[in-house]
Amino acid sequence: MIINMNRRGFTVVELLIVITIMGVLLVLGVVNLRSAQASGRDSERKSDVETIANLLDSYYKTGLVSGVVTITAGTYPTTLLATSGVEYMEAALDDIDTDALKAPGVTDPTQTFVAAINNVQTTSGVLGPGSQPPTINQYVYQPIRSDGALCVDTDECRKFNIYWRSEANNTIYMVTSKNQ
Repeated sequence: MIINMNRRGFTVVELLIVITIMGVLLVLGVVNLRSAQASGRDSERKSDVETIANLLDSYYKTGLVSGVVTITAGTYPTTLLATSGVEYMEAALDDIDTDALKAPGVTDPTQTFVAAINNVQTTSGVLGPGSQPPTINQYVYQPIRSDGALCVDTDECRKFNIYWRSEANNTIYMVTSKNQ
């Protein structure tokens, strides 16, 4: 029996092992990429909501006078802020970059920045449009009167909460006003 020592190529078993290892590494890479992308979008959501909250607190401290809105200092905007269109939002939130009013992947701020429909001030109880909790595409604005009721129309709003949902862990987070 003659053994050929100049063997070239790989055996089928060796090829299967390499392909299996490459497949496992590819799956791990895709999972990590998706997780990193979701975390990045959550960072954008958090930054957007903090920007909106800071501008609302500035609104509270200074008041606002413009062609669209006239408010004295010491109150927050009612739910009309989230239901009256982009022009009203831009007038009330002076110097707002409208991109901060849009969740990642959403092009219309009126679809993202929405008003709460109840006054339950917990992450598990707040409801947005359609009587649903916030989705990953919504920032739910909940202005509250001094008696704890939802602040609508011409009420004087004494505090607010903004709710947003994390894509990475499906948790709802709440940002509250500084002037409560």
